[in-house]
Amino acid sequence: MLAVQEIYKHYEGRPLLAGVSFGIVEGETLCLLGPSGSGKSTLLRIIAGLEQAEGGRILWNGEDLSRVPVHRRRFGLMFQDYALFPHRTVEQNVAFGLRMQGLSITEIQQRVKNMLEKMNMLSFAKRRVTDLSGGEQQRVALARALAPQPRLLMLDEPLGALDRALRTQLIAELRYLLHESKVPAIYVTHDQEEAFEIADRIALLHNGKIVQMGTPEEVYTNPASVWVAEFLGLSNLIPGKVLSLYPLQAQTDFGCWEVGCKAPEGLQIGDQLTVLLRPWGARIQTEPGRGNILFGRVEDVIFRGESYRLILQCGEGKFHFYFEQPPSVGEMVRLYIPPESTRCLY
Repeated sequence: MLAVQEIYKHYEGRPLLAGVSFGIVEGETLCLLGPSGSGKSTLLRIIAGLEQAEGGRILWNGEDLSRVPVHRRRFGLMFQDYALFPHRTVEQNVAFGLRMQGLSITEIQQRVKNMLEKMNMLSFAKRRVTDLSGGEQQRVALARALAPQPRLLMLDEPLGALDRALRTQLIAELRYLLHESKVPAIYVTHDQEEAFEIADRIALLHNGKIVQMGTPEEVYTNPASVWVAEFLGLSNLIPGKVLSLYPLQAQTDFGCWEVGCKAPEGLQIGDQLTVLLRPWGARIQTEPGRGNILFGRVEDVIFRGESYRLILQCGEGKFHFYFEQPPSVGEMVRLYIPPESTRCLY
């Protein structure tokens, strides 16, 4: 439905967006994930028509939107600060966009009622938005964005101002509402956990480009680069050199490692690579092993609810793993990392 093609934009003389392209299908929630300053919000404003790109096109069902003004694009945009009207009631805020469409009073009242019912906010209809909690204001802002029945909904860090407990609660609600509405959505965040919970697909933005795109599971299971792995919190990284391609083996400062994936196309013996060790799947080994072994001191054990996060000091490096029953702090341990818990980054 939406096609973003080769979007370019400079900011303060530097490339902010350098040929960004992606598409969205009906009912899909795509999350633009990346660090602050990566151009996520600027890209939303370009799609909405609030800013002009220096190159590229925005298409809707094949129609070029470059000459289509903001109000005729029929795209909804929800900001982090919600941009609600403080002097108006909940129902007046939700009705604002409908009045701009020139709908009859009867239809406006019915749509407002329907949206507030979906958000479990009908009993708040006559209240001023300044009397609402952060979570309640978030629901009103979403109701206002969805009431005009936009063709596309864009959400710019909509939960960023909320505390973690409320964010966790609202993410599940928001995912349900987006899927129920069947409105395609672009969701911007810098929080990877938030992105994984709400997105059907994730587009990782770095240095003005999309460096990886896929389902949350695909992106987490097979990060495309060292940067992606580190950004997603996968910091168990060991530099090495290719010893063998079949099976893929690497020589590292921690011995020889067998990597549980196919050798990337173009990789040759002697090439440099990075071995990613997944934090799950490590096993304590009592006897010395020949490969895929980390030997070190348990520096810390942190309770994480259903598991413990173990921090292992190995020489100059630190690694973290998750265990249901971890060893004690200060203990010297050998951890065996099975090949299926490793990946090659090249």
